[in-house]
Amino acid sequence: MEDHEHGEKRFGTAEQVAEWDARYGEREAGLWSGQPNGRLVAEVAGLSPGQALDAGCGEGADAIWLARRAWTVTAIDISKVAIGRAREAGELAGVTVEWLVGDVLEVPFPARSFDLVSLQYPALPKAAGEQAVRRLLETVRPSGLVLAVYHDLDHEHWEHMKSGGVDPADYVGADDIAQMLKDDFTVELHAVEPRTDPPPGTPHVDDVVLRARRH
Repeated sequence: MEDHEHGEKRFGTAEQVAEWDARYGEREAGLWSGQPNGRLVAEVAGLSPGQALDAGCGEGADAIWLARRAWTVTAIDISKVAIGRAREAGELAGVTVEWLVGDVLEVPFPARSFDLVSLQYPALPKAAGEQAVRRLLETVRPSGLVLAVYHDLDHEHWEHMKSGGVDPADYVGADDIAQMLKDDFTVELHAVEPRTDPPPGTPHVDDVVLRARRH
């Protein structure tokens, strides 16, 4: 009973907001590099622009990159601190992005409203339930893509994260998303790929990439 209550508390929206705001608040200069994720660039650069959802947008580098390439972007993150920085970065870049503070698994985006749903290293708690993730996948339009990218964690790093209080098993992974896709999706890629832009010293040198297109 105590473990169940602890899990509910940890993954409640208010608790997640506090946790992520604290993480972003630790570094005034920014938590991330300010550059778009290399796998997003590699997978999306050749696509015709449309409506994009950047789920868990962080400090906004991916959303800004998309907006510069004529995508109409909605970018959402649970952290108010992150979205504040993203707005500032967007203004400096001279782009228009719809920045939202919220839990992407709780915001009721209309079905079939995005040509691209980008999930770059997402932290989607399994405690939110499969139905919440399925609703997110339902926002992809026919001919649109869902692109989910994860770190390829070896056993050593998995255990290291658990020792620090974060169990990757508590979060939705690429395999989970693949299993939730309905028959009207075709998986175009689901594989471990070399990371295109690993920061110096990072143990994450490979990505798990899931790219699926809706019929």
